[in-house]
Amino acid sequence: MNRFERMFGILLRLHADNPVSAPALAAAFGVSTRTIYRDIDVLCASGVPIYAEQGRDGGFKLLEDYFLPPLMFTREEGIVLLTSLTLLRSLPVKPFSGEIEAVTHKLLSALPDRLRGILANADRLIGFEHLPHDIFHPETNVAAEAETSPRAVTVAQVIDVALRGILEGRSLSMEYRAPHRAVKTTQLRPVGLFLDRGRWYVVGMALKAPDQQRLWRADRVLNVRTGTLVASTDDAFDVRMLLGRKWLAEAMATWATYAPVKIRLTRAQANRLQEDWYYRHAQFEDVDDGAVLMTFGEAERALVFELLRWLGPGAELIEPTAWREAFRDELVQMLGAYGKEPQGDHHS
Repeated sequence: MNRFERMFGILLRLHADNPVSAPALAAAFGVSTRTIYRDIDVLCASGVPIYAEQGRDGGFKLLEDYFLPPLMFTREEGIVLLTSLTLLRSLPVKPFSGEIEAVTHKLLSALPDRLRGILANADRLIGFEHLPHDIFHPETNVAAEAETSPRAVTVAQVIDVALRGILEGRSLSMEYRAPHRAVKTTQLRPVGLFLDRGRWYVVGMALKAPDQQRLWRADRVLNVRTGTLVASTDDAFDVRMLLGRKWLAEAMATWATYAPVKIRLTRAQANRLQEDWYYRHAQFEDVDDGAVLMTFGEAERALVFELLRWLGPGAELIEPTAWREAFRDELVQMLGAYGKEPQGDHHS
Protein backbone atom coordinates (compact mmCIF):
# COMPACT_ATOMS: atom_id res chain seq x y z
CA MET A 1 0.00 0.00 0.00
CA ASN A 2 1.52 3.33 -1.05
CA ARG A 3 1.09 6.59 0.80
CA PHE A 4 -1.80 7.82 -1.34
CA GLU A 5 -3.75 4.60 -0.77
CA ARG A 6 -3.04 4.75 2.95
CA MET A 7 -4.24 8.34 3.29
CA PHE A 8 -7.39 7.54 1.36
CA GLY A 9 -7.90 4.56 3.69
CA ILE A 10 -7.47 6.85 6.71
CA LEU A 11 -10.09 9.16 5.26
CA LEU A 12 -12.51 6.27 4.81
CA ARG A 13 -11.87 5.07 8.37
CA LEU A 14 -12.50 8.52 9.83
CA HIS A 15 -15.64 8.85 7.78
CA ALA A 16 -17.03 5.57 9.13
CA ASP A 17 -15.59 5.28 12.65
CA ASN A 18 -14.65 8.63 14.11
CA PRO A 19 -13.06 9.39 16.46
CA VAL A 20 -10.11 7.07 15.79
CA SER A 21 -6.82 7.27 17.67
CA ALA A 22 -3.44 7.44 15.99
CA PRO A 23 -2.33 4.07 17.50
CA ALA A 24 -5.52 2.43 16.15
CA LEU A 25 -4.84 3.82 12.68
CA ALA A 26 -1.21 2.78 12.87
CA ALA A 27 -2.23 -0.80 13.76
CA ALA A 28 -4.82 -0.88 10.97
CA PHE A 29 -2.36 0.19 8.28
CA GLY A 30 0.79 -1.46 9.63
CA VAL A 31 2.82 1.75 10.06
CA SER A 32 4.12 3.82 12.95
CA THR A 33 2.08 6.46 14.75
CA ARG A 34 4.60 9.05 13.52
CA THR A 35 3.71 8.11 9.93
CA ILE A 36 0.01 8.48 10.75
CA TYR A 37 0.58 11.96 12.16
CA ARG A 38 2.45 12.95 8.99
CA ASP A 39 -0.40 11.61 6.83
CA ILE A 40 -2.95 13.54 8.89
CA ASP A 41 -0.90 16.72 8.43
CA VAL A 42 -0.89 16.21 4.65
CA LEU A 43 -4.66 15.65 4.59
CA CYS A 44 -5.27 18.79 6.67
CA ALA A 45 -2.97 20.82 4.42
CA SER A 46 -5.00 19.69 1.40
CA GLY A 47 -8.20 21.04 2.95
CA VAL A 48 -9.70 17.96 4.63
CA PRO A 49 -11.34 19.18 7.90
CA ILE A 50 -9.75 16.79 10.43
CA TYR A 51 -9.44 17.79 14.06
CA ALA A 52 -8.25 16.02 17.22
CA GLU A 53 -10.58 15.30 20.13
CA GLN A 54 -8.86 14.98 23.50
CA GLY A 55 -9.66 12.54 26.29
CA ARG A 56 -9.73 8.83 26.93
CA ASP A 57 -12.13 8.16 24.02
CA GLY A 58 -10.64 10.86 21.83
CA GLY A 59 -8.92 10.67 18.51
CA PHE A 60 -9.12 12.14 15.05
CA LYS A 61 -12.51 13.18 13.69
CA LEU A 62 -13.89 14.59 10.49
CA LEU A 63 -15.91 17.76 10.62
CA GLU A 64 -19.60 16.89 10.64
CA ASP A 65 -21.32 16.96 7.23
CA TYR A 66 -18.03 16.52 5.38
CA PHE A 67 -18.61 14.38 2.29
CA LEU A 68 -16.05 12.17 0.63
CA PRO A 69 -15.26 12.67 -3.05
CA PRO A 70 -16.56 10.01 -5.50
CA LEU A 71 -15.03 6.61 -4.78
CA MET A 72 -12.89 4.69 -7.24
CA PHE A 73 -12.90 0.90 -7.16
CA THR A 74 -10.27 -1.59 -8.21
CA ARG A 75 -11.27 -4.13 -10.83
CA GLU A 76 -11.75 -6.83 -8.19
CA GLU A 77 -13.83 -4.53 -5.98
CA GLY A 78 -16.07 -3.70 -8.92
CA ILE A 79 -16.55 -7.40 -9.67
CA VAL A 80 -17.49 -8.07 -6.04
CA LEU A 81 -20.11 -5.32 -6.11
CA LEU A 82 -21.57 -6.42 -9.45
CA THR A 83 -21.80 -10.01 -8.19
CA SER A 84 -23.64 -8.77 -5.10
CA LEU A 85 -26.06 -6.82 -7.29
CA THR A 86 -26.66 -9.93 -9.39
CA LEU A 87 -27.63 -11.79 -6.21
CA LEU A 88 -29.93 -8.94 -5.20
CA ARG A 89 -31.64 -8.96 -8.59
CA SER A 90 -32.32 -12.69 -8.21
CA LEU A 91 -34.58 -12.14 -5.19
CA PRO A 92 -38.32 -12.51 -5.84
CA VAL A 93 -38.92 -9.23 -3.98
CA LYS A 94 -36.06 -6.73 -4.00
CA PRO A 95 -35.70 -3.32 -2.31
CA PHE A 96 -35.08 -0.19 -4.40
CA SER A 97 -35.23 -2.10 -7.68
CA GLY A 98 -34.85 1.09 -9.77
CA GLU A 99 -31.71 2.08 -7.90
CA ILE A 100 -30.24 -1.39 -8.40
CA GLU A 101 -30.15 -0.84 -12.16
CA ALA A 102 -28.76 2.68 -11.78
CA VAL A 103 -25.86 1.63 -9.56
CA THR A 104 -25.16 -1.33 -11.87
CA HIS A 105 -24.69 1.04 -14.81
CA LYS A 106 -22.42 3.28 -12.73
CA LEU A 107 -20.21 0.36 -11.72
CA LEU A 108 -20.04 -0.95 -15.28
CA SER A 109 -18.94 2.44 -16.55
CA ALA A 110 -15.96 2.36 -14.17
CA LEU A 111 -14.63 -0.98 -15.43
CA PRO A 112 -12.25 -1.61 -18.35
CA ASP A 113 -13.93 -2.20 -21.73
CA ARG A 114 -13.28 -5.95 -21.81
CA LEU A 115 -14.68 -6.57 -18.32
CA ARG A 116 -17.59 -4.23 -18.97
CA GLY A 117 -18.67 -6.32 -21.93
CA ILE A 118 -18.50 -9.51 -19.91
CA LEU A 119 -20.11 -8.31 -16.67
CA ALA A 120 -22.87 -6.39 -18.45
CA ASN A 121 -24.40 -9.86 -18.82
CA ALA A 122 -23.58 -11.02 -15.30
CA ASP A 123 -27.04 -12.59 -14.94
CA ARG A 124 -26.04 -15.05 -17.69
CA LEU A 125 -22.72 -15.90 -16.03
CA ILE A 126 -23.53 -16.15 -12.32
CA GLY A 127 -26.61 -17.98 -11.08
CA PHE A 128 -28.34 -18.15 -7.70
CA GLU A 129 -30.76 -21.04 -7.35
CA HIS A 130 -34.07 -20.45 -5.61
CA LEU A 131 -35.12 -22.65 -2.69
CA PRO A 132 -37.02 -25.74 -3.83
CA HIS A 133 -40.63 -26.32 -2.86
CA ASP A 134 -41.00 -27.97 0.55
CA ILE A 135 -43.93 -30.39 0.58
CA PHE A 136 -44.08 -30.46 4.39
CA HIS A 137 -44.14 -26.69 4.76
CA PRO A 138 -46.00 -25.48 1.65
CA GLU A 139 -45.72 -21.80 0.78
CA THR A 140 -47.59 -19.89 -1.89
CA ASN A 141 -45.66 -17.99 -4.55
CA VAL A 142 -44.51 -14.82 -2.83
CA ALA A 143 -44.58 -12.54 -5.87
CA ALA A 144 -47.95 -13.85 -7.09
CA GLU A 145 -49.54 -13.54 -3.65
CA ALA A 146 -48.29 -9.98 -3.31
CA GLU A 147 -49.91 -9.05 -6.64
CA THR A 148 -53.31 -10.63 -5.91
CA SER A 149 -53.72 -9.46 -2.29
CA PRO A 150 -55.79 -6.27 -1.86
CA ARG A 151 -53.19 -3.78 -0.72
CA ALA A 152 -52.16 -0.18 -1.18
CA VAL A 153 -48.44 -0.99 -1.42
CA THR A 154 -46.34 -3.75 -2.93
CA VAL A 155 -44.01 -5.88 -0.81
CA ALA A 156 -41.02 -4.09 -2.39
CA GLN A 157 -42.48 -0.74 -1.33
CA VAL A 158 -42.93 -2.02 2.22
CA ILE A 159 -39.24 -2.90 2.34
CA ASP A 160 -38.26 0.46 0.85
CA VAL A 161 -40.29 2.39 3.45
CA ALA A 162 -39.05 0.21 6.31
CA LEU A 163 -35.42 0.75 5.26
CA ARG A 164 -35.94 4.49 5.13
CA GLY A 165 -37.48 4.38 8.57
CA ILE A 166 -34.49 2.50 9.96
CA LEU A 167 -31.90 4.77 8.32
CA GLU A 168 -33.71 8.01 9.18
CA GLY A 169 -34.73 6.96 12.70
CA ARG A 170 -38.44 7.38 12.00
CA SER A 171 -41.48 5.46 13.17
CA LEU A 172 -43.76 3.53 10.82
CA SER A 173 -47.53 3.46 10.67
CA MET A 174 -48.45 0.02 9.39
CA GLU A 175 -51.74 -1.61 8.45
CA TYR A 176 -51.25 -5.33 9.04
CA ARG A 177 -53.41 -8.38 8.48
CA ALA A 178 -52.40 -11.51 10.39
CA PRO A 179 -54.08 -14.82 9.48
CA HIS A 180 -57.63 -15.19 10.82
CA ARG A 181 -57.53 -11.72 12.39
CA ALA A 182 -58.89 -8.31 11.55
CA VAL A 183 -56.70 -5.64 9.97
CA LYS A 184 -54.81 -3.72 12.65
CA THR A 185 -52.90 -0.44 12.45
CA THR A 186 -49.67 -0.40 14.46
CA GLN A 187 -47.19 2.38 15.20
CA LEU A 188 -43.71 0.93 15.47
CA ARG A 189 -40.02 1.75 15.50
CA PRO A 190 -38.27 -0.41 12.87
CA VAL A 191 -34.83 -1.73 13.80
CA GLY A 192 -34.01 -4.38 11.19
CA LEU A 193 -34.98 -6.51 8.20
CA PHE A 194 -34.25 -10.08 7.16
CA LEU A 195 -35.16 -12.43 4.33
CA ASP A 196 -36.18 -16.03 5.00
CA ARG A 197 -37.38 -18.52 2.36
CA GLY A 198 -38.24 -15.73 -0.06
CA ARG A 199 -40.17 -13.63 2.45
CA TRP A 200 -39.11 -10.34 4.01
CA TYR A 201 -39.67 -9.64 7.70
CA VAL A 202 -39.63 -6.25 9.43
CA VAL A 203 -38.22 -6.28 12.97
CA GLY A 204 -39.30 -3.55 15.35
CA MET A 205 -40.90 -2.45 18.57
CA ALA A 206 -44.50 -1.26 18.79
CA LEU A 207 -44.47 2.27 20.24
CA LYS A 208 -47.04 1.15 22.85
CA ALA A 209 -44.71 -1.65 23.96
CA PRO A 210 -41.17 -0.39 23.23
CA ASP A 211 -39.48 -3.19 25.19
CA GLN A 212 -41.07 -6.02 23.19
CA GLN A 213 -39.39 -6.98 19.93
CA ARG A 214 -41.79 -8.19 17.24
CA LEU A 215 -41.77 -9.37 13.63
CA TRP A 216 -44.10 -8.31 10.81
CA ARG A 217 -44.21 -10.27 7.54
CA ALA A 218 -43.92 -7.77 4.71
CA ASP A 219 -46.37 -9.56 2.42
CA ARG A 220 -49.09 -9.13 5.07
CA VAL A 221 -48.64 -5.37 5.26
CA LEU A 222 -51.51 -3.61 3.47
CA ASN A 223 -50.18 -0.08 3.81
CA VAL A 224 -47.21 1.63 5.45
CA ARG A 225 -45.77 5.11 5.74
CA THR A 226 -43.01 6.78 7.73
CA GLY A 227 -43.90 8.89 10.74
CA THR A 228 -42.10 11.05 13.25
CA LEU A 229 -38.52 10.86 14.48
CA VAL A 230 -38.17 8.38 17.35
CA ALA A 231 -35.40 8.03 19.90
CA SER A 232 -33.44 4.78 19.76
CA THR A 233 -33.78 2.69 22.92
CA ASP A 234 -31.95 -0.43 21.70
CA ASP A 235 -28.61 0.41 20.16
CA ALA A 236 -27.47 -3.16 20.82
CA PHE A 237 -29.92 -4.70 18.33
CA ASP A 238 -28.24 -7.16 15.97
CA VAL A 239 -30.37 -8.92 13.36
CA ARG A 240 -27.87 -11.79 13.33
CA MET A 241 -29.32 -12.85 16.68
CA LEU A 242 -32.50 -13.80 14.80
CA LEU A 243 -30.84 -15.74 12.00
CA GLY A 244 -30.62 -19.49 11.96
CA ARG A 245 -34.40 -19.16 12.38
CA LYS A 246 -34.04 -18.43 16.10
CA TRP A 247 -37.02 -16.12 15.61
CA LEU A 248 -39.12 -19.16 14.69
CA ALA A 249 -38.85 -20.80 18.12
CA GLU A 250 -40.67 -17.92 19.83
CA ALA A 251 -43.20 -17.67 17.01
CA MET A 252 -43.99 -21.41 17.16
CA ALA A 253 -44.45 -21.25 20.93
CA THR A 254 -47.04 -18.52 20.35
CA TRP A 255 -48.80 -20.50 17.60
CA ALA A 256 -48.96 -23.52 19.93
CA THR A 257 -51.15 -21.53 22.32
CA TYR A 258 -53.67 -20.77 19.53
CA ALA A 259 -53.94 -24.17 17.82
CA PRO A 260 -51.99 -26.80 19.80
CA VAL A 261 -51.12 -30.13 18.20
CA LYS A 262 -49.57 -32.92 20.28
CA ILE A 263 -47.97 -36.02 18.74
CA ARG A 264 -46.41 -38.90 20.66
CA LEU A 265 -43.19 -40.04 18.94
CA THR A 266 -40.42 -42.55 19.27
CA ARG A 267 -37.03 -41.12 20.17
CA ALA A 268 -35.75 -41.92 16.65
CA GLN A 269 -38.65 -40.02 15.07
CA ALA A 270 -38.08 -37.04 17.37
CA ASN A 271 -34.37 -36.99 16.51
CA ARG A 272 -35.22 -36.94 12.81
CA LEU A 273 -37.71 -34.09 13.16
CA GLN A 274 -35.20 -32.09 15.19
CA GLU A 275 -33.04 -31.99 12.05
CA ASP A 276 -35.83 -30.28 10.09
CA TRP A 277 -35.54 -26.50 9.61
CA TYR A 278 -39.13 -25.99 10.84
CA TYR A 279 -40.09 -28.77 13.26
CA ARG A 280 -36.83 -28.47 15.18
CA HIS A 281 -38.39 -25.38 16.79
CA ALA A 282 -41.36 -27.31 18.16
CA GLN A 283 -41.45 -28.31 21.83
CA PHE A 284 -40.12 -31.82 22.59
CA GLU A 285 -40.74 -33.36 26.00
CA ASP A 286 -39.52 -36.76 27.20
CA VAL A 287 -42.35 -38.91 28.55
CA ASP A 288 -42.69 -42.49 29.77
CA ASP A 289 -41.12 -45.55 28.10
CA GLY A 290 -38.59 -43.44 26.19
CA ALA A 291 -41.26 -41.75 24.08
CA VAL A 292 -41.29 -38.05 23.23
CA LEU A 293 -44.27 -35.67 23.18
CA MET A 294 -44.02 -33.08 20.41
CA THR A 295 -46.13 -29.91 20.67
CA PHE A 296 -46.53 -27.28 17.96
CA GLY A 297 -49.20 -25.00 16.52
CA GLU A 298 -51.11 -25.88 13.35
CA ALA A 299 -54.69 -25.10 12.35
CA GLU A 300 -54.59 -27.01 9.05
CA ARG A 301 -55.60 -30.62 9.76
CA ALA A 302 -54.40 -31.86 6.36
CA LEU A 303 -50.81 -30.73 7.07
CA VAL A 304 -50.76 -32.61 10.38
CA PHE A 305 -52.13 -35.74 8.73
CA GLU A 306 -49.41 -35.57 6.06
CA LEU A 307 -46.77 -35.40 8.80
CA LEU A 308 -48.30 -38.37 10.64
CA ARG A 309 -48.37 -40.50 7.46
CA TRP A 310 -44.75 -39.60 6.76
CA LEU A 311 -43.68 -40.54 10.31
CA GLY A 312 -45.50 -43.88 10.12
CA PRO A 313 -45.78 -46.46 12.94
CA GLY A 314 -44.71 -45.12 16.32
CA ALA A 315 -46.36 -41.72 15.86
CA GLU A 316 -49.74 -41.14 17.54
CA LEU A 317 -51.88 -38.02 17.36
CA ILE A 318 -52.83 -37.05 20.94
CA GLU A 319 -54.40 -33.62 20.40
CA PRO A 320 -56.67 -32.30 19.02
CA THR A 321 -58.73 -35.33 20.05
CA ALA A 322 -61.42 -34.36 17.53
CA TRP A 323 -58.95 -35.11 14.71
CA ARG A 324 -58.16 -38.65 15.84
CA GLU A 325 -61.28 -40.24 14.36
CA ALA A 326 -60.83 -38.46 11.04
CA PHE A 327 -57.22 -39.65 10.82
CA ARG A 328 -58.25 -43.21 11.69
CA ASP A 329 -60.79 -43.12 8.86
CA GLU A 330 -58.06 -42.07 6.42
CA LEU A 331 -55.85 -44.95 7.57
CA VAL A 332 -58.73 -47.41 7.14
CA GLN A 333 -59.21 -46.21 3.54
CA MET A 334 -55.50 -46.66 2.88
CA LEU A 335 -55.57 -50.14 4.43
CA GLY A 336 -58.52 -51.08 2.23
CA ALA A 337 -56.43 -50.52 -0.88
CA TYR A 338 -54.02 -53.25 0.27
CA GLY A 339 -56.73 -55.88 0.74
CA LYS A 340 -57.16 -56.35 -2.99
CA GLU A 341 -55.13 -56.70 -6.14
CA PRO A 342 -53.43 -53.49 -7.32
CA GLN A 343 -55.24 -51.64 -10.09
CA GLY A 344 -53.71 -51.03 -13.53
CA ASP A 345 -51.83 -53.19 -15.97
CA HIS A 346 -50.17 -56.41 -14.75
CA HIS A 347 -46.84 -57.50 -16.12
CA SER A 348 -45.51 -61.03 -15.77
